[in-house]
Amino acid sequence: MPGLHVTDRQVRRFMTSRREGHTQAVAAAQAGFSERTGRRIEAGPTLPSQKPPRTYRTRADPFADVWREELVPLLEAVPHIRATSLLEELDRRHPGRFGEGVLRSLQRRVAHWRATEGPERELIFRQEHPPGRQALSDFTDGSKLGVTLAGRPFPHLLYHFWLAYSGWRSLKAICGGESFTALTEGLQDALWQLGGVPREHRTDRLSAAYRNLATRDDEAEAYAAFCRHYGLEPTRNNAGLAHENGSVEAAHGHLKLGLSEALELRGSKDFADLAAYQAFLQDYALRRNAAVRDALAVERTALAPLPTYRTSDYSVASAGVTRFGTISVRNVLYTVPSRLVGCRLTVHVYDDRLVCHLGLTPVLTLARRHFKRGGPLLRVVDYRHLVHALVRKPQAFRHPVFREDLFPRTAFRRAWDVLDAGLDLRQACRVYVGLLHLAATHACEGQLADHLDAVIDAGRLPDLDTARAAVAPRASSTPLVHVSAPDPTAYDRLLPSLSVTPDPTP
Repeated sequence: MPGLHVTDRQVRRFMTSRREGHTQAVAAAQAGFSERTGRRIEAGPTLPSQKPPRTYRTRADPFADVWREELVPLLEAVPHIRATSLLEELDRRHPGRFGEGVLRSLQRRVAHWRATEGPERELIFRQEHPPGRQALSDFTDGSKLGVTLAGRPFPHLLYHFWLAYSGWRSLKAICGGESFTALTEGLQDALWQLGGVPREHRTDRLSAAYRNLATRDDEAEAYAAFCRHYGLEPTRNNAGLAHENGSVEAAHGHLKLGLSEALELRGSKDFADLAAYQAFLQDYALRRNAAVRDALAVERTALAPLPTYRTSDYSVASAGVTRFGTISVRNVLYTVPSRLVGCRLTVHVYDDRLVCHLGLTPVLTLARRHFKRGGPLLRVVDYRHLVHALVRKPQAFRHPVFREDLFPRTAFRRAWDVLDAGLDLRQACRVYVGLLHLAATHACEGQLADHLDAVIDAGRLPDLDTARAAVAPRASSTPLVHVSAPDPTAYDRLLPSLSVTPDPTP
């Protein structure tokens, strides 16, 4: 075939066929080349491997007069420079002389120079991984999976834990960035799922454990204390050398491809909430771990036992509750119940939640939002925290800073718009705040939203009494329950008949 060299095996096959009496055309077809090539071989039956190498060029070298004088000095000064950049430099020095048609020739010439005269290159040394010695952690971007939560895009990271010997893995969706809490939460969950502790925990130069904590001695010490608690030796890559974390780095591509296919087979990339997505990730990891069951059995014998109890996998912040019923944690504003005004809370900061303590008592759990540097200011407003104070001051709903956050669903926004247009402002505020209070006290937000949509679609104004009757109807009558007192003699039948012996003593 054109462009392919004839091999010794083809020549031998051709000559054998000719000795068997076949024609040149048949023998050439059997050998896999043209009849013309067959005639050339018969004229000089020499094996291709026995021919002396060609020492002449078939075309003039376009770089003959610039290679040593101009290109080699550039390659020696910048060994990693690309052939395209060299060609652009030649075009600048010699306009119109070198076109794009010589790029491939220059690439081959540069590759040959690097292999024969270029600097020594760095090598990657494959490592042996004894059972139970090394575990690796890393984060990878999961946003391209296209996962949505309740119809909303879910940009996130995936925490990936990997045992170097067996390939056992653990996965966790991370809402924020590569934080201390994300690393320690994911790592601690993985160790307790595994049921043992390897000797070494390796990461790249994660800001979660190293770089960003240089100015935060409390969290830097917390990570060191975490590793001491589990008996782990923390190690990390050299700067810029991701291949030193290669066991888990190489697995990222397979992981995201497998997850993408699993989502396609599921038929939908939408999940009801974060817990449902976490369950999907756990199920995927369990199915993949089933393939390394035998290797894991070997590795488990070499793992150290778990400590008696888990340790802290959160960071701690302190926040005072303002007169506005808010706290600020990690540059995000959160509302809290008004009864906590004036208190100072100790906040355990996890990746996806905040657990607020008053002294040693946990009093509140909040869904966490993550502030991005350079992004907009964030606030998390829960109308349930504010509605009891609003009931006492319904006119405060006129122009509060948080008003746009007090519409938990689209139906509530529609209700306010029609109330504001159809009633005077005082009455509109009173009715809407009453609707919010009804949703909060009877836990009927979804049912009330459906009722409001139906009322507005019918062209009527929302009414508080009608809404209460629709979503929280009162019982028509309280049933009377009569409990009869038991007959004490019934207990006598539970006892065996006893014969009483008279006492002979007077």
